[in-house]
Amino acid sequence: MRKNKGFSLMELMIVLIILGLLGSLVAPKLFSKVSSSKKKTAIAQMQMFETAIDTYRLDIGNVPASLEELRKSEHPSWDGPYLPKSIPLDPWGQQYVYTVPGQNGMPYSMMSYGLDGKVGGTDESEDVIHQ
Repeated sequence: MRKNKGFSLMELMIVLIILGLLGSLVAPKLFSKVSSSKKKTAIAQMQMFETAIDTYRLDIGNVPASLEELRKSEHPSWDGPYLPKSIPLDPWGQQYVYTVPGQNGMPYSMMSYGLDGKVGGTDESEDVIHQ
């Protein structure tokens, strides 16, 4: 007679419990990294906008009234497009908030409202402001 070799139900249950415990320890740390990487992506995109706005300002003499002017404009001194692709959404799928004039006497301000799409918030809903 041949003896069947395999795992017992008890052994499988123990393995599943161990995997569940490991997952409950590792998953929260991984999800917190997703949140911080989205904030870093928003900051990097706003820095890209800043470079394009600075180039626009050198050509035209002032900052654009909207981010769309970085892609197309009727101004005679315009030498763009200043961005290689269309204006991206923030990492949460919302439009960046661009205002002219900016806060605190700056020529412009840029920000993302975060996950909730509203002013203020904490954690992943915290506003990301480029100064």
